[in-house]
Amino acid sequence: MSAQTVRRVLQRQIMPADRDLDVIPLYVDPDPAVLDADKYNVGGDKGAKELNKASLRQAVSSGTTVHPDQIVDRHAIRIEQGERLSFGSYFNAFPASYWRRWSIVQDVRLTVELTGRGASVTVYKSMANGRSQRVESAQVADGDASGAFAFELPLKPFADGGWYWYDVTAGDDDAVVTATWDAEVPADRAESGTVTVAITTMNRPDFCAKLVGQLGEDPLVLSLLDEVLVMEQGTQKVVDSTEFPAAEKAVQGKLRIIEQGNLGGSGGYARGQLEAVKAAVSTYVLCMDDDVVCEPEGILRAVTFGDLARRPTIVGGHMFSLYSRSRLHSFGEIIQSWRWWWMSPEHVLSEWDFAARNLRSTRWLHRRVDVDFNGWFMCLIPRQVLEDVGLSLPLFIKWDDSEFGVRAKAAGYPTVTFPGAAVWHVPWTDKNDALDWQAYFHQRNRLIAALLHSPYPHGGRVIRESLNHTIAHLVSMQYSTVELRQLAMEDVLAGPDGLHAQLGTRLGEVNALRKQYADAQLNSDPDAFPPVRRSKPSRRAHDELEVPSKRTQIITAGLMPLRQLRKPRPLSREFPEAEVAAMDAKWYRLARHDSAIVSMPDQTSAALYTRDPELFRDLVKRVTDLHLKLYRRWPELAAEYRSKLPEITSPEAWEETFRPWTEAEAADD
Repeated sequence: MSAQTVRRVLQRQIMPADRDLDVIPLYVDPDPAVLDADKYNVGGDKGAKELNKASLRQAVSSGTTVHPDQIVDRHAIRIEQGERLSFGSYFNAFPASYWRRWSIVQDVRLTVELTGRGASVTVYKSMANGRSQRVESAQVADGDASGAFAFELPLKPFADGGWYWYDVTAGDDDAVVTATWDAEVPADRAESGTVTVAITTMNRPDFCAKLVGQLGEDPLVLSLLDEVLVMEQGTQKVVDSTEFPAAEKAVQGKLRIIEQGNLGGSGGYARGQLEAVKAAVSTYVLCMDDDVVCEPEGILRAVTFGDLARRPTIVGGHMFSLYSRSRLHSFGEIIQSWRWWWMSPEHVLSEWDFAARNLRSTRWLHRRVDVDFNGWFMCLIPRQVLEDVGLSLPLFIKWDDSEFGVRAKAAGYPTVTFPGAAVWHVPWTDKNDALDWQAYFHQRNRLIAALLHSPYPHGGRVIRESLNHTIAHLVSMQYSTVELRQLAMEDVLAGPDGLHAQLGTRLGEVNALRKQYADAQLNSDPDAFPPVRRSKPSRRAHDELEVPSKRTQIITAGLMPLRQLRKPRPLSREFPEAEVAAMDAKWYRLARHDSAIVSMPDQTSAALYTRDPELFRDLVKRVTDLHLKLYRRWPELAAEYRSKLPEITSPEAWEETFRPWTEAEAADD
C-alpha cells in the first residue's frame, strides 16, 4: 500500500437489530442454492416474469432454521456445531458488480474472523447469470480456538453482474463469525462525506419519531450526520409523540423541526434540499419518507459508495414491505421513454420474497440493474448535484423523484439503486393512489415530466395512453377519477407558471371536486349499502372472474363505451348488481354492471358505483377535446416547460414559496 492510499471499510457483516425472524433471510441463508428451475432466466430467450413462476414453485428450503438466540450482537452470529450458514444474502453478500461499474475501487479484501475449533470459511463469487464459483477457503488450524483470514478479491470479472459472499461451517465447536470488506483507496477519499437528512412528515408522529431515533442508534451513522431536518406539515405534531423525547436524545442535538404548510412531499424535500444548499456544509442530502423503518447500516454503505463513486452519483436504497418484511418491492426502476412511465427493467421482478427463494437461488438478482431514478423514500443526493441541476419540481407528490433522476442523468449525474441499502415501507401495491385524490397528481405530473424530458414528438405514446386509461375509468363508472384527470390536463395546458402558487391549495380543491361524486364517497360499514339484487342472474356465472384473452379485451374495449349509452336496468338504480373485490375491479368486469359495490385496495372501505349515461356522454366529449388540444399544443408546451425548468426549480423560487413560514420563524425568534 503506497503512502498516497489508505484502506477504507466498505461493508461490515451485520445482523438484524431486532432479531426479527421475518427478516433473518435478508441477513443469512441456511438453505442450499438451487438454480435449475430458472436456468434460462438470465441471458436466455424466455422472460423473467414467466420463468420465475416456475422457480417459486420449486422448494428450496432444507428445513434448517436460524434461531434468534444465535445472534450474538449486531455484527456476530453463532453457528451450531457441524452446521453450515451462508452469508450470500441481501445485506451480507458484497455487490461486486455495482462497485466495479460505478466506483474507483478495483479490488476488495474480505476479512473473516472465526472462533471455534475446526471452523472453516469458503468464499464464492457469482456470474451475471447467477452461476456461482468457489474462490478460496480457509480453516481454523488444528489446536487453535480461533483464526482470522483475509482474502484479496478482484472486481474485474464483474462487468455485467455478480456478487461475492462467504459460507461458514462450524467444526467441533459452535462457531462465531464476524467479517469486514475493505479496499485500498486514495488518501483524499479516506474521509467520509457528511449528511443532512430530510424527512417530510404529515400526521405520522410516532412513525417519524421512531425513524429519527433509528438514525441515532449506530454511533458511526450518527457521526456522519450534520443535521436531521423534519419538515412538519401536519396537524399531529412529531414533538407531541411519546416517542419524541427518546428520538431527540438519540440524535444528540442534531434534530431541527421545521413547520410549514402542507406542500406535499416535493415541498418538504425541497425545503430540506434548500436548507442544505444554503448551509453549504453537508456533502449529501438524504431524503427519507416518514413512514419507513430504517436499516442504519444502509446509510453508512450508501455514503461510502457515494464517496468512492467515479463521479457525483445519486445513491438510492431498495424498498422492502413493512408488512411482509422479507419481500422486496422493485430492484430498480427506469422510465420507459415511449410510454413515459416508470417500471422495472424487463429482466427484473417487481416483487421478490427472499424468504421463499434467497439470493444464491435466484439468477436474475445477480445481473446488475442500471436505473434512471430512485424513489425518495431513501435517496442520497450529493449537494453538488442540487447546486448544479436545481431542487425538486413543485409537484406536491408523484414524479418529483423520478423527474429529478432523469434531469440529473441528463446533466451527467447517474443514479445507482444500491444493494445493501434499504428501508421497510408500506408498498404502493397496498394503496389506492390510481383512483383517489392522488389520481390528479399522477396524471398532471406524468404529463409535465414527459413535456420536460420525452425525446419523442408529442410525448410518444403518453397522450394515447392517457386517453385509454381515462376511457377505462369512464366505463368502470369511476367518474370522480375522470374529473380529476381532466382537471390535471387543464392545469398542464395552463403552463408551468402556476406550479408554485398551486402547491399549498390544489389538494383541497381536488378533494372538494372529488367528493361531489358517489364513487368517491367511501364507507367502512357493509350495511351502509343497499343489498345486492338483480332481476336475473348474470349469464356468465362462474366465468365472471376469468381473465379474458387479449383479443377479447380489445373487442370489449370497443363495445363497452357503446354499452354506456344504453339505458341502465331499472333495478340497478335502487340496488347494486354486484359486490366486486378490489383485486377483481378491472375495467372489463366493472363495465358489465350498471351499479356495483366496489371495495378499495386497502380493504378498509367500499364505494357504490352507479352508471350514468348522460354524465358519460358529457365526459367523453370533454375528455376527447382535452386530449386533442394537448396533442396540438405539445410542441409549444414542451418548449415552455423546458425553458422555465431552471427557474421553477431554483433555490430562489423555492425561497419565495417558503417565505410565509420562514418569515413566521424569524418573527418567533
